[in-house]
Parts: sequence; C-alpha cells; structure tokens
Amino acid sequence: MKIVQATIENLEDLAPLFDGYRVFYKQPSDLEKATHFLTERFQKNDSVIFMAFEGTSALGFTQLYPSFSSVSMQRTYILNDLFVASGARGKGVGETIMNKAKAFAISEKAKGITLETDVTNPAQKLYERLGWTKDTEVFHYTWKV
Repeated sequence: MKIVQATIENLEDLAPLFDGYRVFYKQPSDLEKATHFLTERFQKNDSVIFMAFEGTSALGFTQLYPSFSSVSMQRTYILNDLFVASGARGKGVGETIMNKAKAFAISEKAKGITLETDVTNPAQKLYERLGWTKDTEVFHYTWKV
C-alpha cells in the first residue's frame, strides 16, 4: 500500500471516494459537486489530503483542514474526512492513512489533530486503538444556518 499527498492530478481517483464518504453520511451522491468541491480545495490550498493506493486502485483518503490554537499559539489540524472504500475495509487502510496524518502533523510541529465523528461510526474503535482520546473536558457547540 502506498500513501501519497494528493494533488489536483489525483482528482479523478479522489472524487469517487469523496462522494462515497458523503453518501456514508447520508448525503445524496453527486460526483460533479464532489469534484467541484475538491477542485476548490486544491486551488485554494486550504486542505491537505492523503490517499491510499494499491497499484493504481485508490483505496481511501483523509482530509485535514489547518487551524490554530490561540492558547498554545500553534498550528493544529482538523481531520474532517476519513473514508475507506468498502472493498478495502479491514485491511489496515484507515490505520495507515491516519498514521500518515499523524506523521504529517508532527513534521509540521502542530499541536495535534482533532476529529469529530458520528456517535454510531464503527471507526471509533480504530481511533481509540491508535491512541486518540475522546474529549471529556470540553463541550463543542454548533451554530447552523
């Protein structure tokens, strides 16, 4: 398995995975809109995406959004998206991608990585096995339009 930092040249392989990720979270499939969204991320350079490949087959991806911690005055990342194609699950793809994201954050001297997930997402077991801890010290609030 090979992990690469995605560029716009990977868009054709990445867009169907991103669309699958959105479908997993109960959104309607829209490959055109997914492609447009990812194109903007690459053009604006406002996220970091890692992809897993086996040969020429794209197996999964994670997308990190940069942020900052004012208290620690350090860069931090939000792991907003993690998705492994259904046929590749259970083969260590998610773990490998997440470890790449952690190595990247370390190389950037970031404070850390934060993620949020659906309370029913079975990937929580993976997160905990890899040393991620559930935040019990702060509340997260959301304002929606």
